[in-house]
Amino acid sequence: MKKIFFSHIGIIGLLYANLNSSSVENDSTYFVFDPPSLKVNIGETVKVNIKLIDQNQELVNTPFTIYSANDPGIGPTPNWPGTSINIVPRVSDETGVARVTIQPKRSGKLLLKVRSISGIVGEMDIDVPKPAIDQLVFSKTPSKLYVGTVTQFMVKVFDKAKIIRDDVDFVLISSDPSLADFDNFGNLKAKNTGRVTISARAGAITEKLKVRIVKNPVRSLSLDFEKDQIRTGEVLHLKVSALNRAGRIVRDAPLRFSFSGQADYGEYGLPASGLVTEDGRFVAETAGLYTITASSGVYSDQKTLRVVPRAVEKDVKLVGHGLVSDVKSGDLWVWSGIGKHKGKDFAATGSIFGGGEAYFWDVSDPANMKIIDTVKVDARNVNDVKISDDGRVGVISREGASNRKNGFVVLDVSDPYNVKILSTFNDDMTGGVHNTFVYENHVYAVNNGRKFDVINIEDPKNPFRVGGFELDTPGHSLHDVWIENGIAYSSNWTDGVVAVDVGGLKFSEKDRSDVRFNPLLMKVGKGSPSNPIKLASFPDRKGRNHSAFPFLSQSTGDFYIIAGDEVFPNGLENLLNNRPSSPRGGFHFINFNDPDNPMEDAVYLVPEAGSHNQWVYDDILLAAFYQGGIRILDISGELLGDLYKQGREIGYFLPKHRDGIIPNAPMVWGAQPYKNYIFLSDMNSGLYCIEIVDKKDTKPQLPKP
Repeated sequence: MKKIFFSHIGIIGLLYANLNSSSVENDSTYFVFDPPSLKVNIGETVKVNIKLIDQNQELVNTPFTIYSANDPGIGPTPNWPGTSINIVPRVSDETGVARVTIQPKRSGKLLLKVRSISGIVGEMDIDVPKPAIDQLVFSKTPSKLYVGTVTQFMVKVFDKAKIIRDDVDFVLISSDPSLADFDNFGNLKAKNTGRVTISARAGAITEKLKVRIVKNPVRSLSLDFEKDQIRTGEVLHLKVSALNRAGRIVRDAPLRFSFSGQADYGEYGLPASGLVTEDGRFVAETAGLYTITASSGVYSDQKTLRVVPRAVEKDVKLVGHGLVSDVKSGDLWVWSGIGKHKGKDFAATGSIFGGGEAYFWDVSDPANMKIIDTVKVDARNVNDVKISDDGRVGVISREGASNRKNGFVVLDVSDPYNVKILSTFNDDMTGGVHNTFVYENHVYAVNNGRKFDVINIEDPKNPFRVGGFELDTPGHSLHDVWIENGIAYSSNWTDGVVAVDVGGLKFSEKDRSDVRFNPLLMKVGKGSPSNPIKLASFPDRKGRNHSAFPFLSQSTGDFYIIAGDEVFPNGLENLLNNRPSSPRGGFHFINFNDPDNPMEDAVYLVPEAGSHNQWVYDDILLAAFYQGGIRILDISGELLGDLYKQGREIGYFLPKHRDGIIPNAPMVWGAQPYKNYIFLSDMNSGLYCIEIVDKKDTKPQLPKP
């Protein structure tokens, strides 16, 4: 079986690779490319020979990885492996030689890069000329417009490689500006009746569209909505009727919406702020009076409503803390004891840049959490810890083993005071396992950052592989996987979130009538652990998708996949050297009500903080924001726009300790709700337990008149 040693397995995996690099450049050991550079067209395939040789021109027998490395602005770090080149194979064998087939997927100055396990790097320039423009396509093709209305026209520019070109300028021209004319932003205003030809032009390519402008039948407009008062963050659906002279509805009348507002001063004197969409949905971010206007041509109607604060804030109280200051803490899992430990509560935490430790805690009294056992394995990172639903089996991931036998370790955790190693699994996992998930006697292991493998652990002492899932896109990479109801939700950087059937069972007809229903379950039934089948996906145009969590709204029945970013815009040097770092990113709410046409409805972005992991319970999001602490967010109701600005934060907690690895510096990895508490892991200072309590009334009591 082919051995794979390293691919882009996530930021922590890359950190480990960098930490263990003997050098970035080594004059005595280097890569040789044949040819030394290339000029190739999009879609063409070319063979490249790559060798790793020493000062004596002898081959160095070690594997290396090959990747695209010049996708500016894409990925979680400035030098993240890209997707501009399709590369086969992406990993060499152990001879120090690779014969690689490459196929560029975009034009420009591309870079083919290689890295050995010891950190030797090399690169080759690839010049891909821009194909000629081939076709212009209008996004809207109306045959009729009404006098007095404004219609925005957008144009997609395709080149001969059938790629949309955002770098090509085009102009829009009206054949008769007295009838209809464009502004500088593609908006066509219909002025008088007649026929006009609209032309889009880019270079020598022109596309034309004939449009008839007719008299506007609209003579009045009526705007209405169900409520005169809403809370911040509450979505209001606008109802508009465009009527002709006879009072009949003009169904194809184009509508435009706008709003103005006068904000209440509130706590900080924020201005009136909100969002109104083209399809007539309005959401306010600050309290006050808002006037919404609907218009069609010269006719309009408006209506005013009051917006009040969402008022969901509560206090967050620290219950207990278990300090870990000799190694950075990784993921956590909390579970209930079984057998002789029934009635007790336990937790496990991983470790980063340590000696392969996984810590086991008694958290029965969360005010006095204590480590009761430590499992130590041959690894640099024990990034992930998971416990089976029955509380008997634990799984810890391994990266950076001294002998490159990484993979994962299966544990007997039925007695958390005396955890035992049952087995290890490292077949074809030399590059390391960054994340795992345990579901119905199977381990879903993120293997080398390329795919997830499915390992049967019905007999935890004798695990064996039964299946796996890997995308076929250029430069694809995988960071994490989460499983619920037999559907695996994977996080795939540029490929975004991908839902995979690994044994999901269709609900009964009765269950499907429930408003709270995951529509992806309508598509399952053919997948299994040994035969995973892709159901749906949503790409990440910035290549930063690090986590995915399914969310079925209890209040609306809407189904989302919450996609989390991971972004270190200034690179990883500070994190590597135990200095405060400045990650960024947020959580994107992707609406999968129609799995074939998902769309992003909302985003939760905390300024100057970096998103990492998330968990949802009821209609509450626990969002780990690294240096921004743990954020507790109300995600009830319909979601639209910028959730941070809508007063949805229930509370937050910044874990910090003077004896932390970086003193008094929060760096939250993740959180889990458990019973009436929230447990969270902080990279710099260990395990915390917090609880949400009602906010105390601190307003002064005014004397009665």
